[in-house]
Amino acid sequence: MRSYPPVASFKTVVSFRAYLDKLGVELPMDDACDGTDSPLATPCYWGERKIGNRWCIQPMEGWDGTAEGNPTELTIRRWRHFGESGAKLIWGGEATAVRHDGRANPRQLCITEQTAAGLAELRSTLVRAHKECYGQTDDLMLGLQLTHSGRFSKPNEHGKPEPRIAYHHPLLDARTGVDPDDDNVIFTDTELDDLIADFVKAAKTAWNLGFDFVDVKQCHGYLGHELLSARTRPGRYGGSFAGRTNFLRTVITGIKQECPGLLIGVRLSAFDSVPFHPDPALSTPEKPGPGRPVPYEHLLPYVYGFGCNQGNPLEPDLDEPKQLLDLLRELGVMAVDITAASPYYNHHLQRPTLYPPSDGYQPPEDPLLGVYRQIKAVAELKRYAPDLLLIGSAYTYLQEYLPPVAQALVAQGWTDCIGIGRMVLSYPKYPADVLARQVDAKRLCRTFSDCTTAPRKGLVSGCYPLDEYYKKRPERAQLIRLKKGV
Repeated sequence: MRSYPPVASFKTVVSFRAYLDKLGVELPMDDACDGTDSPLATPCYWGERKIGNRWCIQPMEGWDGTAEGNPTELTIRRWRHFGESGAKLIWGGEATAVRHDGRANPRQLCITEQTAAGLAELRSTLVRAHKECYGQTDDLMLGLQLTHSGRFSKPNEHGKPEPRIAYHHPLLDARTGVDPDDDNVIFTDTELDDLIADFVKAAKTAWNLGFDFVDVKQCHGYLGHELLSARTRPGRYGGSFAGRTNFLRTVITGIKQECPGLLIGVRLSAFDSVPFHPDPALSTPEKPGPGRPVPYEHLLPYVYGFGCNQGNPLEPDLDEPKQLLDLLRELGVMAVDITAASPYYNHHLQRPTLYPPSDGYQPPEDPLLGVYRQIKAVAELKRYAPDLLLIGSAYTYLQEYLPPVAQALVAQGWTDCIGIGRMVLSYPKYPADVLARQVDAKRLCRTFSDCTTAPRKGLVSGCYPLDEYYKKRPERAQLIRLKKGV
């Protein structure tokens, strides 16, 4: 089984560049980050709204809310850290279900009349923490991500899938507990009409609570993303590009009508792929093998992905994502947060790491190739739509070299903002420390994936290896036992 050198094994920019050259990766990278003189410290604009720097905290799906969908002290602590981070764009803060059946886990936040006060506390905690640390919030942008988890819904019990789908997927149905002969799990057009109303109602609640924007989630295999590839679905919400984007278009139009002062963003998986699984020939009970695509040749041309080549679905094809950017511009959406694929069936594409989650597979390629693939996609989309504010993802795996790469990407116009997620779990003040030139290497996320493995095992989310708070929690010992198969 092939191994790849950890990023930390490269002690200089020169040695890291040499390795990237060996991989064939032409990644912009400066010699060092210039701190407060860096392009990362310069403002950018979402319409007329000023965002104070180029750091963005990506939305993460928490597993520490209440059964009703309210935040707990763990959730509040995480949002306090977002405020203290120094990032000026908080993209969605949290993946928040617009109704109960759309929760991806029984402890995910939900936006309802009953949880509004709790969400208001999250917002005020973050804003207050930011002001205490940095003196002002006029250049801080804070949003809430709205979602329905679709085929990945588990709203009531951990380990009990309750999927609702856009269409039958010949490779994903079995993985998500869907009977391929059961059409009752498919959303009807009328049910999607009702769900659109729930998205609009949720957005209005967020607007009334003072959030600057909402994100209409279109990524990672959840319902909005799945609808973008619903070519085999009949009716108003499938088939043609216009039909497959009808749900998103109608949600955005409804929000703009009901909430005229609320900005709208979209987090988009710009490309997809066929599902991967551990290579059976190289897997053992103790360790999964490297990821391999499940057999798909019998399904060519592959019509079940968005942004992938139908003749070779292992390759991105950004033609339709570019059409989608054009549509979003027409709808008045001027900020798009770019990600890729799904953490459930393509985690090496979506969240590159040397250390996969417990239900994953070993990396099928050097994770730096996964980082570069997303960076290239954002750069291509930015060249196509220079007027849109684009946020990139997948930078955390760069570790020590994230700041000089991020600075070069912004300076050369490959992206507008640098989005980080798991990095801020291990190192809450990372953006501020980068700009102050005082990065603590001991706090850097090494992508051990415990923040994913723990929730997949039904435990609360957090950085168990590096956050002293989570190190001391009883769940850490339980996580260690579970990872050992005990």
